[in-house]
Amino acid sequence: MPAPRETAVYTHGHHESVLRSHTWRTAANSAAYLLGVLRPDMRILDIGCGPGTITADLASLVPDGHVTGLDRAPGVLEQARATAAGRGLANTSFTVGNVHALDFPDDTFCVVHAHQVLQHVGDPVRALREMGRVTRPGGYIAVRDADYAAMTWYPPSRGMDDWLELYRRVARANGGEPDAGRRLKSWALAAGLTDVTAGSGTWTFSTDEERAWWSGLWADRTVASAYAGRAVEQGHATGGQLRAAAQAWREWGARDDGWFSVLHGEILCRKEA
Repeated sequence: MPAPRETAVYTHGHHESVLRSHTWRTAANSAAYLLGVLRPDMRILDIGCGPGTITADLASLVPDGHVTGLDRAPGVLEQARATAAGRGLANTSFTVGNVHALDFPDDTFCVVHAHQVLQHVGDPVRALREMGRVTRPGGYIAVRDADYAAMTWYPPSRGMDDWLELYRRVARANGGEPDAGRRLKSWALAAGLTDVTAGSGTWTFSTDEERAWWSGLWADRTVASAYAGRAVEQGHATGGQLRAAAQAWREWGARDDGWFSVLHGEILCRKEA
């Protein structure tokens, strides 16, 4: 039976402005809820691994185990391999794959992890079911996703309000769910996962350096990434509207009193032994 075709389009693409944020991610700032259950000999699958920074961190935490990084985009896996090689990690491998139809036998991994993935897939319940299938009894399914509607900032900005409304519209037109964080527990239960611990975590950007970095990458992403092209091609925005949103980001980033918080939903599911 052929694998199901992915019906959603990855909204961001892999423009430099996107990878600028992806390469900042670590196990500490993006998977802290998972770290307490790791053991040195675990076998881990990292779905949607991108440039591999979280993958490499996980591999360093399971020195007697192995981490497989999986992504839909072959190109970004070259960067992930370079990340692992640059850190001298011999317990990693990387492969192209589809979260809706994972090419692994049942009960293969001790941990199956996905960070910022389910918001971009066409059928998150099926994805979670697949993640559960390849997890060993007694193992863990670990998922973290942002919730765009819950993002908040100060000072108020009409331009950034417009950016958020536009982003959510484009993401849904691409087949994803930008407010995935609040839905993770519901999706997990619908997938038949039973031992589900749900929580949340945040990223916060407020120092001069943090504001400059966060506002700059989002300003660039708004006008130069795959997201920008799709927003215009699909009729959601004009180039002028995207430039106005990017300017709003830069104006916010220049404010000494600027503050931005990203809320994430998190689930850690134990598979029945």
